[in-house]
Amino acid sequence: MPNLSERQKSLLLLIIRDYIDSAQPIGSKRLVERFHLDLSSATIRNEMSALTEMGYLRQPHTSAGRVPTEEGYRVFVEQMMHQAELPASIQNTISHQFFQARPDMEQWMTLAASVLAYQSQGVSLVTAPHVETIRFKHIELISTQGRQVLMIIVLDGGEVDQQVLTLAEPVTQERLSQAAGHLNALLAGLSIEGIAGLSARPDALEQDIITLLVQDLKRTSESTSGEIYTDGLTNVLNEPEFVESSDDARWAMHLFEERSTLQGLLARASTNSSVGGLQVLIGGEGGWEELRQCSMVIARYGAPGLATGTLGVLGPMRMSYARTIPIVRYVAGLLSNLVMDSIANE
Repeated sequence: MPNLSERQKSLLLLIIRDYIDSAQPIGSKRLVERFHLDLSSATIRNEMSALTEMGYLRQPHTSAGRVPTEEGYRVFVEQMMHQAELPASIQNTISHQFFQARPDMEQWMTLAASVLAYQSQGVSLVTAPHVETIRFKHIELISTQGRQVLMIIVLDGGEVDQQVLTLAEPVTQERLSQAAGHLNALLAGLSIEGIAGLSARPDALEQDIITLLVQDLKRTSESTSGEIYTDGLTNVLNEPEFVESSDDARWAMHLFEERSTLQGLLARASTNSSVGGLQVLIGGEGGWEELRQCSMVIARYGAPGLATGTLGVLGPMRMSYARTIPIVRYVAGLLSNLVMDSIANE
């Protein structure tokens, strides 16, 4: 995109700030009056025309003012990434809320979703922390009926999974408990690759259990996000963009009804980000059809290499980035500390 002069950049930021507040196309006269600019309306009109030609603004109607384009918002976001800070009073309130809560992961997730939605006035999205490197901790084998066995798997980090297995022939509970004890000693702390590459030769029953165990752990590993918590959908549906467009409102409702779509969206968006890093996706960034009318601020949190999750805020492209960016960054940092403390205390 073309380089901006300092005056053009300043005017662009003012236009976007005003448009975020008003949701109305911005004209030169309004800019002069609201911001007491020492420039004539004619000069501002010329600069707005130049910004439009450069692709930072667009004109919805011939006689209307201008509104930002995706490229214009990107300039604004670059500014906000460095400038936006969460007031200390809000930080203290949020911190107090979390440390008043029980040391319970589900309660932390629900609280994080509520805080993000309230503070940003957008839709919050929070996934529970997911073990990054799957490592075996413990297995229980419980006979149910006939050849069916309930396999309960506990992973390092506390994640629990269970599967009903059908063995080749019925096995007594005593034999199952014996096999579980041997496997717990043999597999403790091993990764999927370590279990699959064992040189030890367990008996036929234990080998069957190991084969089924590896299959289950691979399925768990391929799931890149845990349970998802959301809040604040009405915040977005009440925004002018969605009130005026029933199609966009229906799309927003559909997105939140399809949890698998949400999980996939968060997983893809956070794939290349590191813990503590923050991303802003504007209008889908040209490749995210699900976000064509929206922006999304997301961050990863947790203990790097052990267990991480994703949180973020979804809203119209006209969202308040100055409010949303610092709240996402702060809650991500707070959850990272809580997750690391939780793992250290296990």
